[in-house]
Amino acid sequence: MAINLSKGERISLTKEAPGMKKAGVGLGWDANKTDTGQEYDLDASVFMLGTNGKIPTEQFFVFYNNKQSPDGAVVHQGDNRTGAGEGDDETINLALDKIDPSVQELVFVVTIHEAGQRNQNFGQVKNSFIRIYDLETNTEVTKYELDEDFSRETAIEFGRLYRKEGEWRFQAVGQGYNEGLQGFVNQYA
Repeated sequence: MAINLSKGERISLTKEAPGMKKAGVGLGWDANKTDTGQEYDLDASVFMLGTNGKIPTEQFFVFYNNKQSPDGAVVHQGDNRTGAGEGDDETINLALDKIDPSVQELVFVVTIHEAGQRNQNFGQVKNSFIRIYDLETNTEVTKYELDEDFSRETAIEFGRLYRKEGEWRFQAVGQGYNEGLQGFVNQYA
């Protein structure tokens, strides 16, 4: 049975899903029925950080234009430009045992593409979540449903997967930002 997390809560994936080597990270959302005159295009990205809190090289920033990390351990499954339908809108596959040892943390963010030009923000988005599941058994391990109203934010850090004491742990973050994807790039590059 999956463990539902609240903002700030943590879970040890190593303890809750012993033996899991391949994980899927599903991110989902639905756009509210509002008329901004534009379609919504939300994008999931992963920043693979070293101990200094920065990406070792730009290839450790995985997103719609760089779908695979240099170690082959993180693979973005593609950009969903509409968010339509039930379930995961974008998925990132992880080979936990192949992640470069210099990488200590993976930060999962979702941004609204061209939010300023389209007059869009996360207050116009609902049913946002991040979930982690075992890719081999399709068993959901944990899920975090964002329940805050991000009425001005155009980017959200959904969660963090990090190494601690030989374990992979996940933290539900739910932190909003107004800087879009470039703000994260500036912070982690």
